[in-house]
Amino acid sequence: MLLLISPINTEEALESIEGGADIVDVKNPKEGSLGANFPWVIKSIREMTPKDTLVSATLGDVPYKPGTVSLAALGAAVSGADYIKVGLYGTKNYDEALEVMKNVVKTVRDYREDAIVVASGYADAHRVGAVDPMEIPKVTASAGADIAMVDTAVKDGKTLFDFMDTEKLTKFNDEIHDYGLKSALAGSVKKDQLLTLHQTGCDVVGIRGAACIGGDRNSGKIHRSAVSELKKMIDQF
Repeated sequence: MLLLISPINTEEALESIEGGADIVDVKNPKEGSLGANFPWVIKSIREMTPKDTLVSATLGDVPYKPGTVSLAALGAAVSGADYIKVGLYGTKNYDEALEVMKNVVKTVRDYREDAIVVASGYADAHRVGAVDPMEIPKVTASAGADIAMVDTAVKDGKTLFDFMDTEKLTKFNDEIHDYGLKSALAGSVKKDQLLTLHQTGCDVVGIRGAACIGGDRNSGKIHRSAVSELKKMIDQF
């Protein structure tokens, strides 16, 4: 299971790198769960990150506007992101989610064939009217993307496990693996939940809050010691 850490700037990116993160995920919590950061921030973080460490960029909690989202995806790719992560926030069903993701995949692959495209749903999709998270593996496979992800849309202290139990998460992971693709799970994940996530078959775990001083994703700052502790825990599984 790979550790994805989500910094908001170059200072936090350095802490993530020094702490041993496998994937440096550039985001902007001010704009939502998967809020997008600026192109120059992605570019700066890619330049400072070792070549053998992947850099991810979130496109935002996106609307059902395939053209707009495709342009955002190209912007992330041009800025140097290896992972292009789409939060399917405004897509209400499978068909809308698939339309967005198919166009993102085409856009990204036309620019860079080896880029990794991530389709992210939300465990609490019912709270925002988004596509059912259990549809995301099929969306991912049908669109030609690489990773199916689940996060939480509303950051109010509730975690992934408040909306999807281990049985449901295992089913999610098993389905995407049946397609020959990978899974990623996030959503205010705590340290003591990492082993359970690993046991469900998760390939990538996404974390911000638990890597911050004080454990707060908004007011806290990522620190290398917290990242290192998380990485050591995962390596022992």
